[in-house]
Formats: sequence, C-alpha cells, structure tokens
Amino acid sequence: MSAAPIVAHPSRTTPAPPAPHPSRADGTPTATDPALVRRAVKAAALGNAMEWFDFGVYSYIAVTLGKVFFPSGNPTAQLLSTFGAFAAAFLVRPLGGMVFGPLGDRVGRQKVLALTMIMMAAGTFAIGLIPSYATIGVWAPVLLLVARLVQGFSTGGEYAGASTFIAEYAPDKRRGFLGSWLEFGTLAGYIGGAGLVTLMTALLSDGDLTSWGWRIPFLIAGPMGIIGLYLRMRLEETPAFAAEVEKSEAARVKVPLREMVTGQWKALLLCVGLVLVFNVTDYMLLSYMPSYLTSELKYDETHGLLVVLAVMALMMVVQPFAGALTDRVGRRPVIAAGCAGFLLLSVPALLLIRDGSLWAVGLGMAALGLLLVCFTASMPSALPALFPTRVRYGSLSIGFNVSVSLFGGTTPLVVTALIGATGNMMMPAYYMMAAAVVGGVAVWFMSESAGRPLPGSAPAVDAREGA
Repeated sequence: MSAAPIVAHPSRTTPAPPAPHPSRADGTPTATDPALVRRAVKAAALGNAMEWFDFGVYSYIAVTLGKVFFPSGNPTAQLLSTFGAFAAAFLVRPLGGMVFGPLGDRVGRQKVLALTMIMMAAGTFAIGLIPSYATIGVWAPVLLLVARLVQGFSTGGEYAGASTFIAEYAPDKRRGFLGSWLEFGTLAGYIGGAGLVTLMTALLSDGDLTSWGWRIPFLIAGPMGIIGLYLRMRLEETPAFAAEVEKSEAARVKVPLREMVTGQWKALLLCVGLVLVFNVTDYMLLSYMPSYLTSELKYDETHGLLVVLAVMALMMVVQPFAGALTDRVGRRPVIAAGCAGFLLLSVPALLLIRDGSLWAVGLGMAALGLLLVCFTASMPSALPALFPTRVRYGSLSIGFNVSVSLFGGTTPLVVTALIGATGNMMMPAYYMMAAAVVGGVAVWFMSESAGRPLPGSAPAVDAREGA
C-alpha cells in the first residue's frame, strides 16, 4: 500500500526508530521498526509483570510473613503489621513519581526505566534474604520496611515510564494494541506470583513454608530483574524523546516540577479521574474480592484465589483483542463502555457473587473482569496521550501515582471500613459505581487519541507501511 514519505535518520547504523528531522514542521511521519517495537513492548511489560508478581506473592503469603517478621503471638496483629509494611510502599509512590518522572523527561525514558528495573528487582530480592525476627530481632521488620520502601519508590516511576515508552515507540494506528500488552504483563505477573504461592502452600508443610519456603518467590525476582534489565539496556531512546532532544540545543534542560503540575493541570485532573476508575475497580477485583470471598462467603482461601486467577486468565485472553478494538473504534468509547458497565452492572454482579454458588460467583466475577478489561486495554495508550512529549513522563508519573495512592491502593481498606460502619454488604458495588461516575466525567472531557500522533510528536507509522 502507498504511504506518505518516510524520514530516516542518516546517522543510524543499527535498526532503530529514526527520529524526525528537527526542522520538519510538515508532519512527515517517523518510521518505527517492527522488531524494535516488539522488543520495547517486551521490556516494558516485564517490569510491570515483576511489580505485580511481587504484589501477588506478598498478598497471598502475608500470613506466613507475619509469623517470620513480627513477634506478636496474635495472628491478627501479625497480619496487620505485614500489610502495614505493604501499604508503606504506596505512601512513597508519589515521591518516586516526582523523582523518576521529571528525570525521565530530562535524561531519557530508557535510562530511567533501567534504573527502576534494578531497584524493583533489588527490593524484592532483598526481602528473600532478610533473616527472621527470631534471628536478628527488631531489625527484621525494619529491613522489610526498607525493602518495601525501595520497591514503592521505584514503582513510582515504572508504570508511567513503561506506558510512555510503549506509546512513543508504537505506530499511531497500533498504539492501543501494543499498549495493551503492558497490562497483559500485569495479569501474567499477578497470576505467576499468586499461583506460585498457591502451589507452594499445597506442596509444603506449614513448618517448611515458614522456615524457608516463603523466600523462594522473592528470590525469583533476581533472575527476572537481570532479564528485564538486559532487555531494557538493549533499547535505544524512544523516537519522540529523541526528536524532542534534537529540537533544542540544550537537550538536557530541566523542566520545573511546577510546570509539570500547574502547566498541565487540566490534563492532570483528567489523568487522576481516569486512573481513579481504573484502579478502584482493579484493586476491588484483584485485591479485595479474594478477602471478600473468604470472610463473607466463607470460601476457603485456596478456592477464593483460584476463582480470581481464573478470571484473570480470561482477562489475559481478551486483553490484546480489546486493545486492538481501541485502535478501531477509539479509546473514549471503550473507556465509556467500561464506566457505564460498572455503573449498571456492579450491583447485579455483586448479587451474583453473594449467591455463593460456584457458577454464580464465577459469572459475577467474570462480568467485573471483562468490564475491567475496558480500562486495562485502553489506559496504557490513553494516558500518555494526555501530555506533550516535553513533560509526558513527569506529569503522567505525578498524576498516576497520586491517584493510585489516594484511591486505588486504599480501596480494600475503605470498603472494609464502609461495610463495618454501615453493615451494608453491597458497599463494594456502590464504591465501584461512584468511581464509574468520576471516570465517566473524565471521559466526557478527554479528547480522542486513537490513530493520532502523540501531542508534540510527528505522526508515527510502521516502517512496512512506507515500503
């Protein structure tokens, strides 16, 4: 097929996405190398997979970690202490975003993503090496907290950077499909982490799990981190960032943090609203529902987890197709459909789940999972398109992490408190409906980005289209 002329950077000697010439103002497309795009997607998705592998492991081995790191003979106190260390990571995420985001806009996406990969892997790996409380006393929980803070700080720069990385590499017409693989990595990591814990729980005695078995999932992060770092170090800088550097004689001019916030306040509000509905529903389904099935419906922990894992496997199958759909019909219709679905179907889905029978629980959870795919397939391509190249990484990191810390990560705690205060077991549904309203308002005001260049960037096409 014919296409507009393609500009190739004359100095490239290895296959790489050529940056548009800085003097071009006519919108001449930038060619993206398909093989390099695939490598970029793999490298970005693996970091997300590692983050959620740790999330799955930590969530489902929390009881054992409480026995290892905290001295109290009270199991509830031990569990609360363990989840307190887990929650601490969310407190420092915005700080990580404020550091890594602006740094990514200054020195480049690839360098910062390599750094966050190292820190994430090191933090997770370190947990597997920490001696127990019985061995080193109070230093055990202190070191656990430090490792969690390192993880949370690095995660603050991970999602925004990974989604920006993929978005800036992807051709405009396939950005939704390619971006959807980022959340595919999320689902794969969570299934891998939670599934490994389930397998270990089934195969090991309580004594073996407490004495040494719990370390295995965390130590796996070491090899995963090395592989991820290798993939990320092999990549060159994104075409959009390379073009931004070429536009200025001072390629490393620091963009003030104030400009990333006050200069982008409308886009930041949209980002917070979109991330709110995305993460409230995400954490409700993947984090809170297993506890809901166990505490309210009296499912044993293994069966409750298996239901959630089955729903996530279904989501993984649908994810790439939903991402491709956003390229055809647009991000806004798909996100709006998800908001409308949660507004209309949250109550029926939760009533099915509360029915208690396996088919009803499976149907209700599957409905919520498929609605969640509307967000997981759209957000990795929609969120980076809210901001111009010059501040994309920084502004997106700030908006994303503030929203996750305030609304997403607090979802299980807030819903549990609401149920305790009101006695109303339908609170999870009402909370998702409220989030859907906020998301719907954000969708109403956002602009469509499917098939269009990222703000401040030249059009990007697959190099094969120019042949």
